[in-house]
Amino acid sequence: MFFKFTTAGESHGKALVVIIEGLPAGVPVDVHQINLDLRRRQGGYGRGGRMKIEKDTAGLMSGVRHGKTLGSPIAIVIENRDFVHWQDVMSVDMPENEPRNSRRVTRPRPGHADLPGGQKYQTRDLRDILERASARETAARVAAGSLAKQFLSHFGIDIRSHVIKIGSVPEKPLFAEWEKIAAIKDDSLLNCADSSVESEMVALIDRAKAEGDTLGGIFEVVARGVVPGLGSHTSWTEKLDARIAMAIMSIQAVKAVEIGTGVENASLFGSQVHDEIFPADAGTGTIGAFSRKTNRAGGLEGGITNGEEIRVRGYLKPISTLRKALQSVDIETKSPEAAAFERSDITAVPAAGVIGESMLASVLANAVREKFGGDSLTEALRNYEAYLDSLRNY
Repeated sequence: MFFKFTTAGESHGKALVVIIEGLPAGVPVDVHQINLDLRRRQGGYGRGGRMKIEKDTAGLMSGVRHGKTLGSPIAIVIENRDFVHWQDVMSVDMPENEPRNSRRVTRPRPGHADLPGGQKYQTRDLRDILERASARETAARVAAGSLAKQFLSHFGIDIRSHVIKIGSVPEKPLFAEWEKIAAIKDDSLLNCADSSVESEMVALIDRAKAEGDTLGGIFEVVARGVVPGLGSHTSWTEKLDARIAMAIMSIQAVKAVEIGTGVENASLFGSQVHDEIFPADAGTGTIGAFSRKTNRAGGLEGGITNGEEIRVRGYLKPISTLRKALQSVDIETKSPEAAAFERSDITAVPAAGVIGESMLASVLANAVREKFGGDSLTEALRNYEAYLDSLRNY
């Protein structure tokens, strides 16, 4: 892979770390924008008490000098402020004495990694599993994805997300044009393009909170300005839609991924689904001689971008930590018990959308690097401009 990142860190450990590789030299880096994206990830109605403690900021440790990338690996550290309350529990050193409150977990939560992780790694303290399985890890992903978005902006690519469903509201997932998504106000409680629907979503979240329950939902990520020709049909490993699906599915609590209107398409005739091809009208901003009037394919055909907006949806299950605890079994005593409770959110769909932006950006950044190469941003852009000329002449 040309662009990639690796994260490290536990939910209540000292810090999260991400190492980013594959950005060419000379890419301007806006640390303020990284921190804005980290703040967006922490927002959204229905979040838990942890968000009041953590004020995530990115500490760049390497790979950037005087505001531009060097072409070498970039290291970012995000400190966990809550670590001060967990130093004994999460110490890397073997304690001389058992901590007064070890916060040992032996009652696995249904729907979480607790039990299968404990079985796999043969640990009797499920905290060894849940600390890494926690979605807290995604703060590091958002930092990496923010850099990917900054890189992609030089190629005319913009990426945004919005919430299209929380629980059963609305009955059918919302559709919003790019302009409506871009117009969502910063103070939107749920990053929803329809304020009246958002009010209904808020009411449902309040109900779930009162009942000790949680909610899932659907977010959509949209990438605009993507040229035709990223990805390939030649191998299953090169298909860009497959890579995107994997990236979105990797987000904690996502259980299904949809590209374009894929779910609805499955119940229609082909004549109702496929996006017909027309000559491009002058002045529409379309690259090349072809255009579409619909985009049910979500910007991808045969594993290759076709120049339309990439639209991908992530379906989140309800969060698996409930105050109204579900039935479980204590792994030590094997007796029936209520599942453990860890501080958690009621819903995190808006945050998942921000994470989805970062994951889509990372996949697209890799595809752009594969296609246009270059050791420097200048070289990559020169190759990109040459490719645009070839599209105009096709």
